Amino acid sequence: MTTQQMNLHLVSDATGETLNAVARATTVQFEHAHIVYHRWSLIRSRFQLHRVLEGIEAEPGPVLSTLVDRALRADLETTCARLNVPVVNVLDPVLNLLQEHIGEQAAARPGRQYVLNADYFRRIDAMHYVLAHDDGQSQPGLAEADVVLVGVSRSSKTPTCFYLANRAVKAANIPLVPGTPDPPGLDKPDCPVIGLTLDAKSLIEIRRHRLRLIGAGAQTGPVRQDSSEYVDEEAVKAELLWARRLCTSHGWPVIDVTRRSIEETAATVLQLMEAWHDRRRKAAETPA
Repeated sequence: MTTQQMNLHLVSDATGETLNAVARATTVQFEHAHIVYHRWSLIRSRFQLHRVLEGIEAEPGPVLSTLVDRALRADLETTCARLNVPVVNVLDPVLNLLQEHIGEQAAARPGRQYVLNADYFRRIDAMHYVLAHDDGQSQPGLAEADVVLVGVSRSSKTPTCFYLANRAVKAANIPLVPGTPDPPGLDKPDCPVIGLTLDAKSLIEIRRHRLRLIGAGAQTGPVRQDSSEYVDEEAVKAELLWARRLCTSHGWPVIDVTRRSIEETAATVLQLMEAWHDRRRKAAETPA
């Protein structure tokens, strides 16, 4: 089957993250399509929309929109109809559903999900926390963590923590290094502790790539990256087995991230966090 090329215009009155997510989730299902994305963000005036309409006319293709301003939507839909270009307002089905059940008309105000409210500042606070508690830093601050991720070097602890911070989760991470004492402060944690692991071949490839980037004589945390054991298959297998046994001995659940994206790993972390809190709540409610 031949590859088909298509222009796809994403028109948003905010950052465009919603449309990017929708586009990623849908276009990957088409193996024989080459999508050329045209991203138009922060479109909040007729002057800004005029550039968008010129772009659609120059390179026609389907349009996905999250515009909530009725006048701008009308202009976009009129131009698309004239050009015989399909346009879908992706928020409409959900807004219509909520309006029907809530009994209130939705406020057509762009970018309301990005107002500087308490949730926003919780995300900023969580991001600062992750920066301060990356790779085992600031051990005394673990008492403030919502979750602690543990794992061997290069097991995606840091990127997962940063993704969680964007969900307002204070995530600390601690490296597991064979031959060193157990991580301090985790004997009786006030939050869930979750291990991350992956298969040896994938970990070796990640570490070799890291070595190529930073040079064989550099260091990452407590692990000497110029050590042959760092990328030796048998040594890595033993390291992973030791780390998994350590997690098992403490009762820490382990997530295999070998074929998971950061987003999928973070989603599993959130599920495990919820389960941990449910168990604590039930234990507190059970009579002694």
